[in-house]
Amino acid sequence: MASLKDMRVRIASTKATQKITKAMQMVAASKLRRAQTAAEAARPYADKMSAVISNIAGAAAGSPGAPTLLAGTGRDQVHLLLVCTGERGLSGAFNSSIVRLARERAQALMAQGKDVKFFCVGRKGYDQLRRLFDKQIVEHLDLRSVRQLGFVNAEDIAKKVLARFENGEFDVCTLFYSRFRSVIAQIPTAQQIIPLVVEEGAAASTTSYEYEPEEDEILTRLLPRNLAVQIFRALLENNASFYGAQMSAMDNATRNAGEMIRKQTLVYNRTRQAQITKELIEIISGAEAV
Repeated sequence: MASLKDMRVRIASTKATQKITKAMQMVAASKLRRAQTAAEAARPYADKMSAVISNIAGAAAGSPGAPTLLAGTGRDQVHLLLVCTGERGLSGAFNSSIVRLARERAQALMAQGKDVKFFCVGRKGYDQLRRLFDKQIVEHLDLRSVRQLGFVNAEDIAKKVLARFENGEFDVCTLFYSRFRSVIAQIPTAQQIIPLVVEEGAAASTTSYEYEPEEDEILTRLLPRNLAVQIFRALLENNASFYGAQMSAMDNATRNAGEMIRKQTLVYNRTRQAQITKELIEIISGAEAV
């Protein structure tokens, strides 16, 4: 059995840990509000961009001059999985849930005889994926030095992906991230961004529009922009999801630490009481012997 001194040290250590987790919870809560606002503000623009492009793409369907970002390469052999995760941990299952979704997709594709490549954005996803797919990771981007996410960060990623696509390194690109719903709910999401998936409603629209310049030329300009917009949205959703998951995880850790302190204090008091009782018995026994 541990001594009373060891128990006091253990209780003090647990209390120190509880203070740290409580502080991290408060920091995550303060950053969550701004991150959530940014993510929610980006959704309407990204959704409208997709809707506009889908409408134009529906009008240009079947055109021989359609951009490859829309029409694809005509093959479905090489898949690039763009996996966006966080740079830090202590956020529950936030990072692992995204990685799990990407891993399951990769294994399903390889079972079909497809070639899979990974583009990792974020240290945590890279650390997990390289254990199984080290030779298939073609690029890793670390955003730890970025204090505040901006559209320029998404543009940089989009340019790297486009360069690989134009070089014929892959046929299909799928984006993986976590969509923020609430503090306790973050949804791992897979979104195909190359070639663009045209919404059925837009493709089947009977409304006729005249475009100037032609649809193909508009798409050639808009599709790379849309790629950056969708990646930027994913980064913002991830950022909000990370702070929500971290806030929830640190709240649970603080509660668990409080429960551990209660149990440790109870054991300490019982042990101390037993020790005092033993000492009293020894004193009484000694006095009676005299």
